[in-house]
Amino acid sequence: MKAIVQDRYGPPEALRLDDVDVPVPGADEVLVRVEAAALNAYDWHIVRGDPRMARLAWGRPAPRARIRGRDFAGQVTAVGADVRRLRPGDAVFGDLGDANGAFAEYVCVPEALVAAKPANLTAKQAAALPLAGVTALMGLRDAGRLQPGHRVLVNGASGGVGTLAVQLAKVLGATVTGVCSTRNVDLVRSLGADQVVDYTRDDFTRIAGPHDLVLDLVGNRPLTALRRSLTPTGTLVLSGGGVFSGGNLLGPVRLLTSGRLLAPFVRHRIVVLDAEPGRQHLDTLREHAEAGRLTPVIDRTYPLHQVPDAIRYLEAEHARAKVVITVP
Repeated sequence: MKAIVQDRYGPPEALRLDDVDVPVPGADEVLVRVEAAALNAYDWHIVRGDPRMARLAWGRPAPRARIRGRDFAGQVTAVGADVRRLRPGDAVFGDLGDANGAFAEYVCVPEALVAAKPANLTAKQAAALPLAGVTALMGLRDAGRLQPGHRVLVNGASGGVGTLAVQLAKVLGATVTGVCSTRNVDLVRSLGADQVVDYTRDDFTRIAGPHDLVLDLVGNRPLTALRRSLTPTGTLVLSGGGVFSGGNLLGPVRLLTSGRLLAPFVRHRIVVLDAEPGRQHLDTLREHAEAGRLTPVIDRTYPLHQVPDAIRYLEAEHARAKVVITVP
């Protein structure tokens, strides 16, 4: 089968299309014929090996998982002996987590990380949901403890996670402020945001608020500034960061670590989000999608062999919402 493999850290050119063996599902796994996959900031970071400290987990001197990609949608073609819920022919979507492998014609994935595809979404739309959707859902509902009537600010509202977070916050009954650049103001407003702040013109930490919850998806503002946007007992949820210039030792880890260290000493709740892939969260996203409450936004699509170009676009052009890979 064809797959995008990586044998070294570096620029997008470190990726190449290659022929590899079709994987064989284990007892608790399903084999999925991939129809679409989606890029995340995570993919850019692991291609670059940035921040460098993360290579301790990903592998040195190259990633242990050679085939890139986490999010996918497709059709089950074979199941392991212990699989009970899924059958060949089922349309599914999911997130492989750190195992990676979605930028390929076939992928093996544990049954626990796969859910039925939303019936009203295309494979491209479904592939755009897993990691970004679970991050938004857990950031708002679980870490953020968002309640109806709360005011929430989403920093990075036009990104892959942010576009879904704005919609989910409205589903949960919140009043939403979205922060984005000038070109994305109309998009964020169309998703349901009650207020949109253009960060190129205004400092949202000084003009917007106070909020019961700030969901920071960018990692470009210090804790003191983010906390200015909160009520005295509000919650700040930190969720990594986007695409940064290369060569960082710590990258967004610096802000996350600072948040953990400060949390015990302030009235604000400061939570560092660790989104976990799993069927339960995917089922919730499917229910919202099928009810018309949640629609992924796709910026661009690329064929499998152009994954390096897609990574380059994600890196250089500040892609809005999701970039999706189609697999012929």
